[in-house]
Amino acid sequence: MKLLAIDTSGPVCGVAILTEEGLRAERLVQNKLTHSVNLLPMIDSAFQDAGLTIADMDRLAAVTGPGSFTGVRIGVSTLKGLAHGANKPCVAVNALEAMAAGVGGFDGVVCPIQDARAGQVYGAAFHTAMGERPKRLMADTPIRLEDYAEQLRGIGDRFLFLGDGMPVHRRRIQELLGDTAVFAPAHQASLRPGAAAWLASLETEELTYTELQPLYLRAPSAERNRRLMEAAHAE
Repeated sequence: MKLLAIDTSGPVCGVAILTEEGLRAERLVQNKLTHSVNLLPMIDSAFQDAGLTIADMDRLAAVTGPGSFTGVRIGVSTLKGLAHGANKPCVAVNALEAMAAGVGGFDGVVCPIQDARAGQVYGAAFHTAMGERPKRLMADTPIRLEDYAEQLRGIGDRFLFLGDGMPVHRRRIQELLGDTAVFAPAHQASLRPGAAAWLASLETEELTYTELQPLYLRAPSAERNRRLMEAAHAE
């Protein structure tokens, strides 16, 4: 199977091409440019280096969330356009699962977190084993860090944290979990596009470009503000 996977769900923009021969190309960058500027040139460069084109792909995959509302929309919209133009099936990849897949083999609970602001994270929990799909222990949820830590205590005694929420909340995590908390090194702390591609190769459900949708754990702030204003006017 040949596939293209893209990720714009967090601060890192990533692209990977996976084939039967293995990972043929992988790009990731975190710079001052927006994902909308970085993404298409990265896709083009990856195809050139792999000696392949979009016509060679069996499926196209996007990390659909959870994550940045704007970032997720950029990735999903781009992939929908590519899939429509090339008449290719799509695959949705979960951001938190893809982070966990990038650190397979940790002897404990893998805890990918994204900063959701207001003292919250988008968090989940997994067991990982080398070469195996991560085993989910906790559903994706927007949650207060204190409540997240409390839930983790019930499922393990050693926790590996990664994701863009890790540096933001590292000090508080250490206060809550002490020496049971460890933190991924820089090369494993972000979502690897190659891990997203690997998960996409395992996925059994293919989607049409119209069926591919972002995964939001809560409504965007503009939508929440609109609802608050409507409720206030209704009183």
